[in-house]
Amino acid sequence: MQKTVPLKYGEYYHIYNRGNNRENIFFEERNYEHFLKLYVKYILPVADTYAYCLLKNHFHFLLRIKTEEEQEILKTSLAPFKPLNPTQQFANWFNSYTKAINKAYQRVGSLFQNRFGRIQVDSDNYFIQLVTYIHRNPEKHGFVDDFRTYPYSSYQAISHQKNTHLKSEKVLDWFGNLENFNHYHQSLDNNIQISHLIGDDLL
Repeated sequence: MQKTVPLKYGEYYHIYNRGNNRENIFFEERNYEHFLKLYVKYILPVADTYAYCLLKNHFHFLLRIKTEEEQEILKTSLAPFKPLNPTQQFANWFNSYTKAINKAYQRVGSLFQNRFGRIQVDSDNYFIQLVTYIHRNPEKHGFVDDFRTYPYSSYQAISHQKNTHLKSEKVLDWFGNLENFNHYHQSLDNNIQISHLIGDDLL
């Protein structure tokens, strides 16, 4: 894992984690659905989502932590505003999912490996490469022959312009348009330039 860095308001991050001892964190289709349901509950209030991919034993997200002002705009209660702590929200998300999995499969102990990886994306030049890397991940790890058919990533939602929680329009702006988005994803990928944003997933 990369050195842990704090999550800063208004910044972009590659967020990732894997199962403890590289074991699976998803066992059947309903697990993926529940994981994303909890993501909506805990993470959407504090982050915008641009790309994701869920694999059997690990996952990747590209997101931007919302500013305190953006959180306040979304406030729904009449109580005095207090910004949510992004790091705590991620902890709540993982803990909630771990409890659900442990209960469903009669297991105990940690589900995820260490603290989740978070690497700040600090250059516009890396966005399209990281989005492509995340979407091509199922093919890279041999889960499918064609990443475009994989059901547990944001690729299909963006390429088919579905109405989701994703910031799809922003993603397509990075690529220029939908045609470029699809073309870039079908080109040979080169992860060397963004190796510092991938963490230990290249190992």
